Amino acid sequence: MKTQQKKDFGQGSIAANILRLAVPMTLAQLINVLYNVIDRIYIGHIPHTSTEALTGIGLTLPIITIITAFANLFGMGGAPLFSMSRGARETERAQKIMGNSFTMLLLSGTVLAILCFVFKHPLLYLFGASDVTYPYADAYLRIYLLGTLFVMTSLGMNNFINAQGFGITGMLTVSIGAVLNLILDPIFIFGLHMGVQGAALATIISQCVSSIWVFHFLIGQKAIIKLTRKSMTLQPSLIKEITALGMAGFIMAITNGSVQIICNATLQKYGGDLYVGIMTVINSVREIITMPVNGMTSGAQPVMSFNYGAQKYDRVKSAIKFTTLFCILFSLAAWALLFFFPRFFIHLFNSDPELLEKGVPAMHLYFFGIFMMALQFAGQSTFTALGKYRHAVFFSLFRKAIIVIPLTLWLPTIANLGTNGVFLAEPISNFVGGTACFVTMIFTVWRKLEKSDK
Repeated sequence: MKTQQKKDFGQGSIAANILRLAVPMTLAQLINVLYNVIDRIYIGHIPHTSTEALTGIGLTLPIITIITAFANLFGMGGAPLFSMSRGARETERAQKIMGNSFTMLLLSGTVLAILCFVFKHPLLYLFGASDVTYPYADAYLRIYLLGTLFVMTSLGMNNFINAQGFGITGMLTVSIGAVLNLILDPIFIFGLHMGVQGAALATIISQCVSSIWVFHFLIGQKAIIKLTRKSMTLQPSLIKEITALGMAGFIMAITNGSVQIICNATLQKYGGDLYVGIMTVINSVREIITMPVNGMTSGAQPVMSFNYGAQKYDRVKSAIKFTTLFCILFSLAAWALLFFFPRFFIHLFNSDPELLEKGVPAMHLYFFGIFMMALQFAGQSTFTALGKYRHAVFFSLFRKAIIVIPLTLWLPTIANLGTNGVFLAEPISNFVGGTACFVTMIFTVWRKLEKSDK
């Protein structure tokens, strides 16, 4: 009973409730980034073939992103529904939501691994591979795909640990695996001379350990609501609700993957392997600097969902204000760091003088006005937390599919912009998409909350 009261987001300070989840979740996000980024850091410093190997790993990012998209579909889709059911004291329904999400993660992960393995050759060339970089991408992906189920369950089901208020336990999920990955990477890559294959092997072993940790917790005594075999029986009505709400995170990840594909293919056309390598570095840097914003919005979502389910609308508004202010302030600070110290971030991943020379102006263009993306994060997380999946899905599509992809194809053809046109598409989408998403949230969600609170 004491544990239940401690995890009741309807009591106490909103900021304290959010931070209690957001701080460990932000650390978890930081550590989770290491899963993807640490491989690139080590690979980017392999003697003699560092740039080619780094570019090859960059070509696998769309496939990894697609796998993450399905983890978001059922994990991030189920967790807000789970939290709302908890807030409404519907424990049995919450348990069924978690069980159905788990089953769908297993099924979709199996299908994804098989399809990606069968079609990886044409896919990698579609994503911008050349005869020089394909062998590195293929070597990494062949091993990584063997761990697809581990990736899906550790990422997807960790949302249900956080949704029950166990933010520190959720942080440990990724901490254990990431620390193991950090240790195994240099052993496999350099010690055993396995190169990119060693990086992939270290990653899937680490994700396996993380997934075992998640499963052990959710069936154990500490969980408020446990994962049971009975709850895993699929119910079409619940799957429909889960996928509807998870569609926003799914589409956001899918469109991110699509953008990566279009960017790499366009950069290969106008700049060759070097610029595909620069985009790999930029994507890696973006993962690092957007991590605290992701952590904050992830921490705020269970609090918003719980209080919305409990009809405590004043607390929902307080959560929206706190989250938005943090996202804007942090994004401004991140923009300043990237503007004044771009070389430091590039050096983390590669020391090639040519990549550094071309990478600095590319980074300045790409990250211009990144603070506007904070509005997208704040609006998107509010829509998702409150079950407004149609709005969440639309703005996921709007910024990436409707703005970024067409601009990435069109801008390089204007005034000889070439590769600069590719990097300019992102800041334009941040200004247009971020403003549209946040303003819509104010007029649709905020005003309704004000009326309901009176």
